[in-house]
Amino acid sequence: MFSRILIANRGEVAVRVIRACKEMGIETVAVYSEADKDALHVNMADESYCIGGPLARDSYLNISALITIAKETGSEAVHPGYGMLSENASFAKACEEEGIVFIGPSSSVMEKMGQKETARSIATANGVPVIPGSEILDSMDEVTEYAERIGYPVILKARAGGGGKGIRIVREKDELEGAFSEVKKEAESSFGDDGIFMEKYLEHVKHVEVQILADKEGHVIILGDRDCSVQRRNQKLIEECPAPVLSDNVRTRMYESAKKLASGVGYVTVGTAEFLVKGEEYYFLEMNTRLQVEHSVTEMVCGIDIVEWQIRTAAGIPVPFTQEDINTGRHAIECRICAEHPGDMSPAVGKVELLHIPGGVDVRFDSALYQNFEITPFYDSMLGKLVVCADTRDGAIRKMKSALSEFVLVGVDNNREMHMRFLEDVRFALGTYDAGICEKVL
Repeated sequence: MFSRILIANRGEVAVRVIRACKEMGIETVAVYSEADKDALHVNMADESYCIGGPLARDSYLNISALITIAKETGSEAVHPGYGMLSENASFAKACEEEGIVFIGPSSSVMEKMGQKETARSIATANGVPVIPGSEILDSMDEVTEYAERIGYPVILKARAGGGGKGIRIVREKDELEGAFSEVKKEAESSFGDDGIFMEKYLEHVKHVEVQILADKEGHVIILGDRDCSVQRRNQKLIEECPAPVLSDNVRTRMYESAKKLASGVGYVTVGTAEFLVKGEEYYFLEMNTRLQVEHSVTEMVCGIDIVEWQIRTAAGIPVPFTQEDINTGRHAIECRICAEHPGDMSPAVGKVELLHIPGGVDVRFDSALYQNFEITPFYDSMLGKLVVCADTRDGAIRKMKSALSEFVLVGVDNNREMHMRFLEDVRFALGTYDAGICEKVL
């Protein structure tokens, strides 16, 4: 097992990893930007180092600086969290070349599964159903040709995309050229890769993902599934585990598909296979080669510390439990609390003047907030994740309503009231909602 880990991230996920390391007896090294000098993860870690200016590109995305600090502090491994460099194959490779363990899959696996068109090919080769789509598109002639062949509506995607960026839905031919240009520009600025491909856009589908844990001996365990269909502008807002109204037939087949994908590429540690589900059919969407924001809901149901086992499997420790040991009998719901103005839902900033966190049995708030902490405009607007678990889905909904009603955050505008609207909506209550629910509720 590692004795010291550098955490190449910030905020809630850095705090989450530090807590897991403390429980495992592992020392932690934090990095921070000038804007984050008073951040919680800076104070919680055993050692902390300023890595650059407020902008992520000057600090948290500086690969050479991260490697230098890891080496100087004797960190045997680097945990990338989620976002930032967590799916950057170049960062994983740089760690490997310096003899530092990257806590995630190998750089070669990350490169294959991180490029969405390559991941589609791997899925097809392993018998996993995929949505009709294109290869990388180099010209408008190709874009137009594929759109006509696939049929509108279509969706343009950056191959290196993530976090809802580099995506445009196109419903008519007249929108195609402008959307293609916008996606290429956004992909280049966000990911440094303007490779774009196209898929058929499926309406009225559920977005369901399967949590994978795999070790170096080839064992692949499915820890459960999550419904992530409540999304606004391709950003997830509410997740629940397990996905409601999913038939046993679809669930069994999806789990087998996820295992085939992981085994097919020699996947190690934690990952997520994402699918679109329509009735009794499902289609591979992409694979996230990292820890997911919403891993918390799965932990609440299955009772497995996913971050701990991500670290253990990266260290070469085999998974000691089997698929039959995984508990799937309870239900958990997660609401992402974000700093945003209620009116136009634009990101908000401010100082935390008053914070009251709900408590009780099976209530959890993963966050890096504290009294008087300053929310700056430099990073993602998510402030924390409110998670509850109960024996039934109805019980989980009631518990989440109670927790939200108790949650108090003064000084920073946030989306608590928006979550209450979703939980009161009859479509959400029935579990029959799909990825279009935001258009109906908001």
